[in-house]
Amino acid sequence: MEKRESTEITASHHPNDPNDQNDGSALIKPFAQIQAKLRLLLLTGQLLMENGADTDRTSRDMMRTAAYMGIPKDEIHLHVMYTTLMLNINDETHSYTEFRKCTRHVVNMTTLSAVSKLSWRALRENYTLDSFAQALEGIAVCARAYSFPIMALGAGAACGGFCKLFGGSWLDFFLTAVCAIFGFYVRRACTNYGFNPYAVIAITSFAATWLAYCTHFVTGTMNWYPMISCTLFLVPGVPIINAVDDFLNNFIVSGMTRALHTLLVTGSMTFGIVIAVWLGNVEDFTTVSLQPDNIYFSQAIAAAIASVGFSLIFNVPKRLLPVIAAGGIITVLIRNVAVLQFGMPQAAGSFLGAAVVGLLALRAIHIFHTPNIVLTIPSAIPMIPGVLLFRLLFALMNIRTIDSAALLAGLRSGVEAITIIIAIAVGVAIPNIFIHRYIERNKQQMINGLLARRYENEG
Repeated sequence: MEKRESTEITASHHPNDPNDQNDGSALIKPFAQIQAKLRLLLLTGQLLMENGADTDRTSRDMMRTAAYMGIPKDEIHLHVMYTTLMLNINDETHSYTEFRKCTRHVVNMTTLSAVSKLSWRALRENYTLDSFAQALEGIAVCARAYSFPIMALGAGAACGGFCKLFGGSWLDFFLTAVCAIFGFYVRRACTNYGFNPYAVIAITSFAATWLAYCTHFVTGTMNWYPMISCTLFLVPGVPIINAVDDFLNNFIVSGMTRALHTLLVTGSMTFGIVIAVWLGNVEDFTTVSLQPDNIYFSQAIAAAIASVGFSLIFNVPKRLLPVIAAGGIITVLIRNVAVLQFGMPQAAGSFLGAAVVGLLALRAIHIFHTPNIVLTIPSAIPMIPGVLLFRLLFALMNIRTIDSAALLAGLRSGVEAITIIIAIAVGVAIPNIFIHRYIERNKQQMINGLLARRYENEG
């Protein structure tokens, strides 16, 4: 199938097209066209898992799709892991089991939104299986909404925004953006050559950091903030948040896999940065102050730029970019006011900012018709403490040469970083933690109502 350029993906096939070969009866009989249903259910889960969905969302959307296909909840058994999906459908006389591997993990918010919309639309409009299959396969092959140069600019903007959030100047912002864009192109070149993904991250972080180091030949002074910030587009913010979300929802195996992946990515980044620092004979730059210069105007602009920059990388639908920019401003300003004005710990301030956006998203998802993950994660990403993680890994990688005080400071930074990450993830997940059953009960009532109407029409 050819790739189609689209920001919002919709079905181009009418659900009741007379040219469809199967009729609606297949949707109210669990084992009618069962092989096709299994394939479509696994493709639904694969699209979600490979494009940045947490395990709970993947399970929910697959179960909703199974309900649309007429498969009773009690007859479907689903096991979702980070790299494998296992699906079994059985009753007293039938049993069918299939597996699907998830091998390529990226972040594509447009795909997540499109799959969620499709599952609801198929229920409401009584899609035939052929119609659903055509729409789902269209989502699978649809090209990203942003070209690679635009995504590279997004990486530059995201890292530049982090630089300003740390207290850098607008010159530092520009230098950081240039180095990040260069690193983004290096990553694509290494990926195209088929390098190991963790080697790609190490090479990219080395190239971006080395260029940031070389900028002192132009400015005449060491540019610390670009060196700290230019690789932060590589920080696995979505896997970090999803790992904590998986743990909170008792998907322990998937959460552990995501957490280990996060550790490997962060370790690869640190390795590349350490090599660049060692070749440049640079002193330990992780002691640079990260105090922002202004907690209001410049921080708000930086937060909006960083959120939109990550949104371009995450392929967020264009119509939602202003919403996410506002979300980024809200999270960062609440965090800064709580920490700098009221003396709260950074973890508490980050939790408060993420929780406010998480609660606002409950209303916003109905206004903008998109899953809450599309709104909350890009808004919360600017609060990810990437530099604190670097400090921990920098200390561990230099454990033979640093003194005990520096090692203790690195460990303290690591503990603080992990606490902040958990606080952000819990804040974003506030609706799921406290009113998850209420939300799911309402959704199940909607599903039951749509299914009842279908059975009436069929009758």
